[in-house]
Amino acid sequence: MMESSGTTRIEQLLSQMTLEEKIGQLVMLSGDLVKTGPTSASVTHEAIVGGKIGSLLNLWGPERVRDVQRLAVEESRLKIPMFFGLDVLRGLSTIFPIPFGEGAAFDPKLWEATARVAAEECAVFGVDITFAPMIDVARDPRWGRIQEGPGEDALVGARMAEAKVRGYQGPRLADAGSIAATIKHLAAYGTVRAGREYASVDISERSLHEVYLPPFRAGVAAGVAAIMPAFTDLNGTPMTAHVAILRDIVRREWGFSGVMISDYSAVAELMVHGIAADQTEAAALALNAGVDIDMMGGGAYTDGLPQALKRGLVTMETIDSSVRRVLELKEKLGLFEDPYRRCGSAEAVAAKSAQRSRHGLAREAARRSIVLLTNKDDTLPLRDSTGVLAVIGPLADGKGEAQQDTAGKNPVVFEWLRDALPQTRVAFAPGCEIERGHKKALADARVLARQCDAVVLCLGETIGMSGEASSRGRPDLPHAQQELARAVLAQKKPVIVLLFSGRPLVLPDWLVEKAKAILAVWFLGDGAGTAIADVLSGRFNPSGRLTMSWPVDVGQIPIYFAERPTGRPPVPAEHYSSKYLDMPNEPRFAFGHGLSYSQFELSGLRTSRQAVRAGEALDVTVDVSNKGPQAGEQTLFLFIRDLASSVTRPALELKDFRKITLAAGESGALNFHLTTDDLRFLDRDLQPKLEPGAFDILVGASAEASGLLRTRIEVLG
Repeated sequence: MMESSGTTRIEQLLSQMTLEEKIGQLVMLSGDLVKTGPTSASVTHEAIVGGKIGSLLNLWGPERVRDVQRLAVEESRLKIPMFFGLDVLRGLSTIFPIPFGEGAAFDPKLWEATARVAAEECAVFGVDITFAPMIDVARDPRWGRIQEGPGEDALVGARMAEAKVRGYQGPRLADAGSIAATIKHLAAYGTVRAGREYASVDISERSLHEVYLPPFRAGVAAGVAAIMPAFTDLNGTPMTAHVAILRDIVRREWGFSGVMISDYSAVAELMVHGIAADQTEAAALALNAGVDIDMMGGGAYTDGLPQALKRGLVTMETIDSSVRRVLELKEKLGLFEDPYRRCGSAEAVAAKSAQRSRHGLAREAARRSIVLLTNKDDTLPLRDSTGVLAVIGPLADGKGEAQQDTAGKNPVVFEWLRDALPQTRVAFAPGCEIERGHKKALADARVLARQCDAVVLCLGETIGMSGEASSRGRPDLPHAQQELARAVLAQKKPVIVLLFSGRPLVLPDWLVEKAKAILAVWFLGDGAGTAIADVLSGRFNPSGRLTMSWPVDVGQIPIYFAERPTGRPPVPAEHYSSKYLDMPNEPRFAFGHGLSYSQFELSGLRTSRQAVRAGEALDVTVDVSNKGPQAGEQTLFLFIRDLASSVTRPALELKDFRKITLAAGESGALNFHLTTDDLRFLDRDLQPKLEPGAFDILVGASAEASGLLRTRIEVLG
């Protein structure tokens, strides 16, 4: 709870503030160091001193922030400090893998650690709040913002929300090195129609409550300071004005008392959605739904709220409640005690950026994010020899940027492989641009592939081809890269494909069939080159697992493991069954898929009891043996299947994931803990319910059915 002195200060300020000053606390404008939206607004000396702006985004750097903060706390009438926000999704000075890639580590401690480093760096650069983590569950690879989120499963999203909130916020928001987190985008933003950015969302209430809300509830339970509603509508109501979710569920049912911040210009966009006739109505709808801060709303709150108050569309009590929450956040951030607390000295900034431990964590996060998708004939790891290794492809810089943009420098993958394999001669040819072919470049790549002993082929997207406003109707390899891959594979040399992407890619069958090994390497940040070299050379045994199913074809989308069963399951010989005529039902790579240089075998799945009653728990244990030649880490997933229930349940429901590390030839047991709360589901009225009956308990290395061990328990009435 807030200390009484802070509460007294806030109430005193509220009693002294004019309407203009109150509304000013609810306005966030952009410092314009980074463009993150389509509109702009001037941030003037007069506006800050006049109390017309309560917070800024996209302004950072200790001196810049100090100069602006000084205007607020030394020249404004009430001396109320501002706070400063920034999208810090994967680091500020130290850049970690994209969240979608980092999710492949399935390690909440790692997720928390990278957020902690990001917070510590923000806390000397003047940043008080980050607009992260993004915890939108997504099941459509066409949607570009997949790169920012946790993948297809609600449990993974919930665990990531908890870990990132802990990492960013630390034990206390006022502590040195802590910043406020913002979970976004509430809710179901990842289900935009056809994967098209900003499009309408239309899903069932069951899907909303079972899949898309749980990560946000987990973030609230973890104590998150702020929530950002999505730009989009949900079943006809834009989230920025969605009273039933923002106010009734999140604030009343979940008990969230923090700040709600609109997305960029989302309040003004209520007019474009067609539910507000003017700024006044838009401002009233958002404020009454519980949106406290209007981010870059083009004057929606500044100009609209005074008129809304006059017209009786909002009350002063509602305005005061939002202002109070904003001031409480500033109190919790320690800004009233020391408004410059996150404006570090030049020495502090340099020290944070130079810490070797941060670079080590970036390397560790990067290599644990890499997923080995295929590895035929044990082609990997590469052996250091006197032969020639060709690095080919337009993405060999390892950061998701085209090679021609690196100002003549050798590509990162080339440099680090040369260091990791000192006896091997490493050569490079780009082969093509990202989306354009060149005859000479292709010919040079073909010659190099013919003369070498093996090829590392770097393909995929640039980082700008995924992310916000980067939906792709066909999330596959550009034609120029496919032409390059065909030419290289035609030389009959072992080809290892590195796929750089921010989403699952739709791969051609011939590439999967002919390549000796394929790895998903995402956009790995500062540790990219070292991590890739570590994995390819065998210095690190890959352990990453997919957080999202990879489709065989765009026609399968959306595809995910937690589908509900049909009354006519697929039967090859039965025409009237649920299947495609021209492609399989199964994904190319299942949720949880990921290979290792070790060979793990599972056996002896057992439970501590075969029957439970409400309120009881049981342990699930499985034996794991490493039959491979080196030590490795195995991630295992615990699923359940409710065999008969009053509401159809998914064929697989993820309830836990855990890891075990074993030396070569070593065996061990991995234990899961399951309670009857884990066996509950939402009934027809969307209320939690535990029903008696049989449940299958399944454990495996992925959601692929053939690899799951199974046992059964009974819930007694």
